[in-house]
Amino acid sequence: MAMNSDNSRPNPDALLARLEDADIREHRGKLKIFFGACPGVGKTYAMLTAARTLREQGASVMVGVVETHGREETAMLLEGLTILPCRAVTYKGHQLKEFDLDTALALKPSLILVDELAHSNTPGSRHPKRWQDIEELLAAGIDVYTTINVQHVESLKDVVSQITGIQVWERVPDHVIDQADEMVLVDLPPEDLIRRLLEGKVYIPQQAERAVEHFFRKGNLLALRELALRRTADRVDGDVRAWRRDTSVSTVWPTREAVLVCVGPGPDSERLVRRAARRANQTGAPWHALAIETPSAHPPTDAINSRVLEVLKLAQELGARTANLSASNAVEAAITYARENNLGTLLVGRDRYRRLPWQHGFAEKLGRLAPDLELLQIAREDANPKMPPHHPAKKTGPSLDWRPLSQTVLIVALVTALSAPLHDILDKSNIVMLFLLAVVFVAMRSGRPAAILAAFLSVGCFDFFCVPPRFTFAVHDVQYLVTFAVMLIVALVIGQLTAGLRFQATASSKREKRTRALYEMARDLSSALGVEHIIEISHHFFTQVFNAKIVVFLPGKEGHVAPAEDSFTHTLTDVGIAQWTFDQGHVAGLGTDTLPSAQAIYLPLKAPTRRCGVLAIIPADGTWKIPPDQQQLLDTSATLIAIALERMYYASLSRDAQVNVESERLRNALLSAISHDLRTPLTVISGLAEAMVLATPALMEPHLGIARSIRDQVMRTTAMVNNLLDMARMQMGQVTLNRQWQTLEEVLGLSLEHCASVLTGHAVRIDLPADLPLIEIDTGLMERVFNNLLENTARHTPPGTSLAIHAEVTDDTMKITMEDNGPGFPPSIEKKLFEKFSRGRLEGTVSGFGLGLAIVRSIVEAHGGTIRAENRQEGGACFILHLPLGLPPALPEEPVDG
Repeated sequence: MAMNSDNSRPNPDALLARLEDADIREHRGKLKIFFGACPGVGKTYAMLTAARTLREQGASVMVGVVETHGREETAMLLEGLTILPCRAVTYKGHQLKEFDLDTALALKPSLILVDELAHSNTPGSRHPKRWQDIEELLAAGIDVYTTINVQHVESLKDVVSQITGIQVWERVPDHVIDQADEMVLVDLPPEDLIRRLLEGKVYIPQQAERAVEHFFRKGNLLALRELALRRTADRVDGDVRAWRRDTSVSTVWPTREAVLVCVGPGPDSERLVRRAARRANQTGAPWHALAIETPSAHPPTDAINSRVLEVLKLAQELGARTANLSASNAVEAAITYARENNLGTLLVGRDRYRRLPWQHGFAEKLGRLAPDLELLQIAREDANPKMPPHHPAKKTGPSLDWRPLSQTVLIVALVTALSAPLHDILDKSNIVMLFLLAVVFVAMRSGRPAAILAAFLSVGCFDFFCVPPRFTFAVHDVQYLVTFAVMLIVALVIGQLTAGLRFQATASSKREKRTRALYEMARDLSSALGVEHIIEISHHFFTQVFNAKIVVFLPGKEGHVAPAEDSFTHTLTDVGIAQWTFDQGHVAGLGTDTLPSAQAIYLPLKAPTRRCGVLAIIPADGTWKIPPDQQQLLDTSATLIAIALERMYYASLSRDAQVNVESERLRNALLSAISHDLRTPLTVISGLAEAMVLATPALMEPHLGIARSIRDQVMRTTAMVNNLLDMARMQMGQVTLNRQWQTLEEVLGLSLEHCASVLTGHAVRIDLPADLPLIEIDTGLMERVFNNLLENTARHTPPGTSLAIHAEVTDDTMKITMEDNGPGFPPSIEKKLFEKFSRGRLEGTVSGFGLGLAIVRSIVEAHGGTIRAENRQEGGACFILHLPLGLPPALPEEPVDG
């Protein structure tokens, strides 16, 4: 990054971006977030209070959705506000209430309250997350107030989980919070929150007691409160920087201590970095490490560049934000960087011994040009700071390259020779121009040292060959001394300016090349049609920009990574290191602290929702040292690859899901058609068989047995066809529950009566409490559930097996258990029993399609319940059903006889 000496001049690109952003914000709604450490601190209360204040000022305020959680003081604030009715959504037989986005967009109030930003919408809604609903409201120009707790911030997921031991599944991306126009911290000390909890103002008493013992422990509340305060402070700090940038404030505002340490290749740089890290850790302040490359007289060698990168890497490991800039003036670059990032403290090494009176050290120049910045100078390691230093680095410093200097001598000699025939034709001032042109050419070609040499040689040659008396440095006219002085000064200034522009142009060219390569990679990845194409694009990018080969490791179904089939394989990669990188999510291999002896560097490919693989980079020269700007380029390119792979992954899942849905639809349609076509002939055969059985006197005994066998087989086949038809109807969503309040005893009685013939030889015991409440069920479908369970038990257990059915009330459900003392289930088959076309305990010996238990699960889940199967410890199998109780109607009182 080249620095301009005129720091007051605004950046036209920044101004244009600012205007575009202002235009977008002008037509977009404003988002205000009420932010808290945990539930119960008063976010919703504060949001409603602010909304009521706006309504009193004449604003159009609407309540989209607000969760009061039974808190009276919160519910009272809703009085007088316009409340948007919720949208009813049916999910698994339950009626759920969700925010009505379409009605809100149609009414378009000036402000709408949408509580719980992290809420997940019911499946089938337009957006899976509520924050996406809010994004659509904002895009429509509607202002939104919302609430969120710190544990729902995406970047803090791991920290919150480590503190509380609880996994938070509902999270909001950080960019949603960062883009909010205002964030209000609603804070409450842990003691007050625990008191509110015990008073029942947060949860009901039973839940409150459990909450105090688990999530709401005082240590958890203190840690979450600190996280909320720090996140809010970071947000405010970002607002300050944005305002300073928008208003072009150049001075540093010391709102909080922030340190900038300036480093170089010298031996004191590591000491400076460690000192800055200690200071930052003591104060909790952010800190930056800055290295500046300038067009010095001696171009930096590979050893110097390597030394600087090692220092920056150390700073990054100690928690610094690092930068490596290119600038013509290191002092101005450091000051500009400090002011742009609002860094009020500069940490530098003490200036060395002055060789000449007019020489000023780096720290002295900083203090003179930036009196508003606090300057800290750290003592150097020299034994005697008054003496000139003799560091080991001096011995290994850059050696002077004589080739450009010799070329400079030749160029000046050539200009001198070409100007010799022109002495009598051109004026002396024109010949001076030729020498100045040579200085410019040398500066552009060979840099600053050669330009200085060219300036002095040009003045000397002009005096010796062109000024009378020629071929001597003596002059007769004293005015030529002024000419020599002006010529030397102009040559030096032009040479230095040209060399500086050459340096800046070179740095800009490098940045432009990297940016163009990254843009081309992003463009190509966005249109990639497969993993193979993504790997090919990535290989081309890394070869062009980093001069390295790559190997992409992709995860399998069990999480084991392996090289992609079309990856550019290389024998220097290690699958074990790649697996560690994928599992841990950290960089490993060459140039890192983990397995640094490896011959490749391994980067985890992290996408927003998952890890998509590992990128192994094999440098062509076997070394891996890149500056911070290159490191940022590497991280960005790895993220682009990960996002492209994630897109391919979800596209594959989407295609598979569409194929499965279409296959399921066709299969259900086929089953339905077959079932309908089979029922007619089965009905005819069943009727004829029944007629034959009833005509007993006219049939001989063998024929009577055949007729009964035909009738039984037709009835069994009819039952299987009905199962096929019922499953097809359920899968196609054509079943509507006819719920009525019934007693479990009545439903079980109907099922036992229906299954009396198949239960012959099995003892059935029913144990139902006398005070068992009513349940709201579809009687016909629930009878079908018990029919299938009873028939399944009868078919898969030997004669003489006993069957027990009992029920009890647990919390808000009715638990129904059906168990036997038969052979039980085979190992690991319990979860597969309820899948379609999965047959039971004696598979292969019992006829059927394997749909009975699948139908059972579909009916139970349609009622909002659950069912599972397990083996009893004392032997036998057990089915356990949980059905929701609901609130049964009150029974009419019997009249009392007078």
